[in-house]
Amino acid sequence: MNLDQATIAKLAEHLENCELEAQDTYKITDDDPEMDWDDAYAIQDLIRARKIARGHKIIGLKAGLTSHAKMKQMGVTEPVFGFMADYYAVPDAGEVKVSELIHPKVEPEIAFVTKTALRGPGCHIGAVLAATDFVMPGIEVIDSRYRDFKFDLKSVVADNTSAARFVIGGQPQPVANVDLRTVGVVLEKNGEPVALGAGAAVLGHPAAAIAMLANMLGKRGEEIPAGTLILSGGITEAIPVAAGDAVTLRIQGMGSTSLRFV
Repeated sequence: MNLDQATIAKLAEHLENCELEAQDTYKITDDDPEMDWDDAYAIQDLIRARKIARGHKIIGLKAGLTSHAKMKQMGVTEPVFGFMADYYAVPDAGEVKVSELIHPKVEPEIAFVTKTALRGPGCHIGAVLAATDFVMPGIEVIDSRYRDFKFDLKSVVADNTSAARFVIGGQPQPVANVDLRTVGVVLEKNGEPVALGAGAAVLGHPAAAIAMLANMLGKRGEEIPAGTLILSGGITEAIPVAAGDAVTLRIQGMGSTSLRFV
């Protein structure tokens, strides 16, 4: 780590205030270019601690940057990870207030729920599938706090990987019932398809993202507990949304989930 605790605390407060007040900011590495990956996750951890201290619960985890091509482009070898607080959750077919966000986008994802704990190092796709209770459709609403989407990845990690809102729904399925690599995904906005994909877009298999998360946490002496909800990463590009938009995700064999922006 290159930053001192006072700087980490200041940056955590600044980024969380930007989220809570729907105010954008310049990327934080402009003023602290020496920030490393450990610093970035320390800032994210402190944001999580601030929420817990105010009485919020952490109800899930998420993976980002889950395309091999995107990782190569950005010069990293593994996805980035964040957490989901209770107030991020939107009921199926529920509403998201655009006034609470800065410049939201939506991503179609496969959500996993674990039935047993996962711990690295050495976690692999087979271990993830064995530990999974069920999978289901999920839409993540990402909302980078950085002005004009100008950021680097360490700034993104510190900003809890742009986490903002999410919805899950459809028909939960045991992993034995679906081929998560070939399963087809359609994201619709206002009744029109805007993005198409398959599960293999996430690291070749979406369970690979969960394994990488378990291995990263294992290095920190942590695990993915039983009963954890995990968004495994965007299957297509993120789609911008605005007030008045209705978004539906349909996943082959898993039904659909939706939300509206007001």
